[in-house]
Amino acid sequence: MEDKKTTDDTVDEDKKTAGEQSLETLESPENSLESAEPDKNQSGKNDSEISDGKPAPLPKKPQRFGRLRQKLNLSLFLFSAVIVVAGVIVLIAFLQAQQSTSTNKYKSQGLSQNALNQLSNTDVTVGSNQSILNVQSSAVFAGQVLFRQNLEVAGNLQVGGTLALNNLTVAGASQFGQTTINKNLAVAGDSAIQGSETISKSLQVNGKGTFSQALSAPQITTGSLQLIGDLVLSHHIVAGGSIPSHSNGGALGGGGTASLSGSDTAGSITINTGGGPAAGCFITINFSAKFASVPHVLVTPVGSAAGGLSYYVNRSTTSFSICDATAPPAGSSFGFDYFIVD
Repeated sequence: MEDKKTTDDTVDEDKKTAGEQSLETLESPENSLESAEPDKNQSGKNDSEISDGKPAPLPKKPQRFGRLRQKLNLSLFLFSAVIVVAGVIVLIAFLQAQQSTSTNKYKSQGLSQNALNQLSNTDVTVGSNQSILNVQSSAVFAGQVLFRQNLEVAGNLQVGGTLALNNLTVAGASQFGQTTINKNLAVAGDSAIQGSETISKSLQVNGKGTFSQALSAPQITTGSLQLIGDLVLSHHIVAGGSIPSHSNGGALGGGGTASLSGSDTAGSITINTGGGPAAGCFITINFSAKFASVPHVLVTPVGSAAGGLSYYVNRSTTSFSICDATAPPAGSSFGFDYFIVD
């Protein structure tokens, strides 16, 4: 009996020793979590083991890989944020540099008080060709100002006195209150003049001219005048031009004469018969300029003596003649007026 009891005690101690070894293995830092470790009594066993008499379940092993992945994700997020911020900063700096380059082509240079004193007393050069002189306040130049290169005006330009320009090119719209042009004015495009225009010298138009309102001129000289409407004349018609030549005919008789005054368009003829006039033509008028076709010749007798004649007219593109079908009386005077249209 004692041997059996001794054997049972030995088995119980072996079980107890194996259980404690197993528990110590689970309590190692590599296999347990402090936050998840249940309360133990002084004997090192769980309360559940003491109360139920059954061994507690082994704690789960921690997920080391999950913690490492979380740390890596956080690091990648922070690194990406830093890259984005750095990119934004570089982009802003680049845009500012581009704007500064486009607005300021030259290096800006200030003007000190010493330089201002030198400018007021002597002729000096301030800065270089690549520098900019910035004047923040208003500037008044008592003498002449010479710009050896281009002048760029960002705002409005107001000129109180006379503006003399050798060459003016206007690309956009321009308004002039009063402009005096001493030389030629060339307008390539259309020109609209709202007010009156006074031209002291000649006006030469190579193309067509269209006037929507009345055209008033003391004298108009034109090579050809074409009317598409009615011709209204409120004054006399004066037929100008050179006096055409003429030749006498046999109806004048011996010692008879003929004379004329006028032009190819209109005029007057005076006839003085001599002795023994015969039937035929008194006079032939040769036109100064040939007509394109045979013109219309209107002849009117002046006085009763001319009205009693049996006169008639011969006409062509170069001349016309006044004739009598019967022998006119000798030693008489006759008068005729003529009007010719083409």
